Amino acid sequence: MRRVLTMALLCAALSSFSNVRLPSIISSNMVLQQQSKVKFWGAADPNEKISITTSWNNKAYEAVATNNARWEVLVETPAAGGPFTITLKGKNTIVLNNILIGEVWVCSGQSNMEMRLGSLKDIKEEAPVAFNPNIRFFDIPKTTSLHPQDNCEGEWTICDSNTIKSFSAVGYYFGKNLHKNLNVPIGLVDASWGGTAAEVWTPDSIIYADPVLKQAASKISIPGGRPYIPGYAYNGMIAPITNFDIAGTIWYQGENNTGQAKTYAKLLPVMIDSWRNAWKKEFPFYLVQVAPYKYGIKNSGAILREAQAQVADHHPHTGMVVITDLVADTNDVHPTNKKDVGLRLANLALADTYHKDGIAYKSPSFKGLTVKGNKAIVTLDNAEKGLVIKGKTATEFVIAGEDQVFYPAEVTIKNNTLIVSSKEVKVPVAVRFGFRNTAVGNVFGKEGLPLAPFRTDTWEVEMK
Repeated sequence: MRRVLTMALLCAALSSFSNVRLPSIISSNMVLQQQSKVKFWGAADPNEKISITTSWNNKAYEAVATNNARWEVLVETPAAGGPFTITLKGKNTIVLNNILIGEVWVCSGQSNMEMRLGSLKDIKEEAPVAFNPNIRFFDIPKTTSLHPQDNCEGEWTICDSNTIKSFSAVGYYFGKNLHKNLNVPIGLVDASWGGTAAEVWTPDSIIYADPVLKQAASKISIPGGRPYIPGYAYNGMIAPITNFDIAGTIWYQGENNTGQAKTYAKLLPVMIDSWRNAWKKEFPFYLVQVAPYKYGIKNSGAILREAQAQVADHHPHTGMVVITDLVADTNDVHPTNKKDVGLRLANLALADTYHKDGIAYKSPSFKGLTVKGNKAIVTLDNAEKGLVIKGKTATEFVIAGEDQVFYPAEVTIKNNTLIVSSKEVKVPVAVRFGFRNTAVGNVFGKEGLPLAPFRTDTWEVEMK
């Protein structure tokens, strides 16, 4: 496992004098973000002049290395296309070949994002049809650092039956579906690490400046062999690519934050903002709601899912996909159906970022509650075509009165509303759906997406 990259080693790697040097992510086979001003950066002799010529317009861009042997320049990219070549000339010449222009996405999180396609049964189906020269992968090795780095190891590879084996399954299916619908080159950058908490993906200055987040970070409990110090994965795996322009990020993480689930609604937005500030771009950030599982603390998974939903609903340019129906075994924190996770993320991006019409991409979700007699009427968003129950009766609904005692509820569907009641509750006050760690509901929108877990109350939740 590759561990700490110190700043000194990094500078030595980039600053070998007399030769123009590039970070690993700027290399042959890469995908550059289309119709943008992308940054090229690297090292060279102080005051050395660097010329960058792009084959799509034969335009030369000039830069001069600083006294610190650093240089950078902005290069304009056209609409999607390729392959192209890029030639860099200083005291040496570097030719980058097979460059594509398209859409670049970062895939990040913990083990459910990291899970490789080669470890799944899907590989037998995907391998024979995997070759696609218009999809490229850049896989960042597990790396930590005390300070932010501006380079990381890795290389761009072409999507084929071999490279898909060692790439994120969620990322692969996401990219495959984007390419299918957009018909442009897709670049996928995987920066994920199983068993990591969100704090290690957030700059430490942000964590330590907030007393609540600092205290929560001090309680992180991580099995050996994984980083737990705030900022360490960010410094080694995210900071090095923040100069590289992207379209957006997909994020599958949260399982290792269930121990401090009540602070996740505060932590995740500041992490998202820290990334956007580093990129100087308010790109879309799409997350996967964690799956039903026997998390160690009662209701901790439910609280964390609620936090994720709050962030997706209220933080700008952020969205979420619900996957409660994609779980075969709540004893396994790693659901193996990554194909539908990637598809749902792609549909979210296609509709929300690329403004494609006619795509069902949002799960039905709680909108409001009214009470009529002994019945609670729950209205929903994203359920205009109605709802269906897959089974004889709706499951995972409970209802309570003022005494805050919840009872299993009977549910009737009327168009896009739920009529919820129990003989034990004469005057309903609150309804919860799927609000348990292992809850797997069976109510869906007619487009096929599951009803998102919710609760209508703000009562204290038992977590013992």
